[in-house]
Amino acid sequence: MILIGIGGNLDSPIHGPPPAALEAALAALPEMRVCVAACSPWYRSEPVPRSDQPWYVNGVAALATPLDPPALLAALLSLEARFGRVRSTPNAARVLDLDLLDYDGLTLATESLILPHPRLHQRRFVLVPLAELAPEWRHPQSGMTAAALLARLPPEESVFRLADKTAPGPGAAGQSRRCAQFSK
Repeated sequence: MILIGIGGNLDSPIHGPPPAALEAALAALPEMRVCVAACSPWYRSEPVPRSDQPWYVNGVAALATPLDPPALLAALLSLEARFGRVRSTPNAARVLDLDLLDYDGLTLATESLILPHPRLHQRRFVLVPLAELAPEWRHPQSGMTAAALLARLPPEESVFRLADKTAPGPGAAGQSRRCAQFSK
């Protein structure tokens, strides 16, 4: 299973508020030979670390793609730039943030890519939607499910599911999609 975290906390000049921008980003992935097989509902979460910047909207998506991990990461970074992401300081506010969380259970550490994502197990805003999207998923190194990893976290970070009216549209949130054209 290929999983990405998707989030943002700034309005997009083209797509509008974060939920709309995140939907637009999901819709743009097929142009890059990446199919969204399923997506969690959207969640609102406070910035980590806590700050006065706007709260984030986050979710997790399962993908299908013939791209290898480095090529997929390059495609995700390219999409972030296309949506106006400017990398300035760590943890800065952003229009779009795409993190490669897991690539079929692969463990990898290069200069530009670490799999699974090195902070995945520490992020409530990732684990909550991941547990909902893929309850059977297991962390490639610890073997723990997202729910088990979540249970180990202190309840300091606030994560709230958005109302259905602001969740992704039909065929996105929590629903499977056909990705036959991108099967490996």
